Amino acid sequence: MKIILLENIRKIGSIGEVIDVKRGFARNYLIANKKGLYASKENIAQVEKIKSELSKKDQERKKIAKGTSEKINGKKYSIKKLSTENKELYGSVKPTEISKIILEKEKLEIKPSLIQLEKEIKSLGVFKVKINLHSDIQSEILIEVLPAEITQ
Repeated sequence: MKIILLENIRKIGSIGEVIDVKRGFARNYLIANKKGLYASKENIAQVEKIKSELSKKDQERKKIAKGTSEKINGKKYSIKKLSTENKELYGSVKPTEISKIILEKEKLEIKPSLIQLEKEIKSLGVFKVKINLHSDIQSEILIEVLPAEITQ
């Protein structure tokens, strides 16, 4: 299915580019999130007209992402979780929890979908986590999982 991109998307394409993607990806992600349009002649003409406007919006998003990246890049955040004697967690640390901690500590709202875990966090220790703030900007933070104190 041919789609015109309305924003830069990492590993897929840039603004105004006509790409060929699978029907489900087009409908459920690109079009649903207003990141793309069906590639009809009318839509292609319309995107050509507003291409500079879309580029300006993308530059603004990039500037905001850069500021956010400077605030959080390389920082270490701690999470306390219940664990077993052999340092394994009951459950795991999810991107939503990481997002909440960043919101509490830095007052920055980062969508959990932007947070990429290299592997599931299921034990105590320090883990690297990548955050895709923009198609060109990535940050890396450290998540330290500490044992929660058990009170009786």
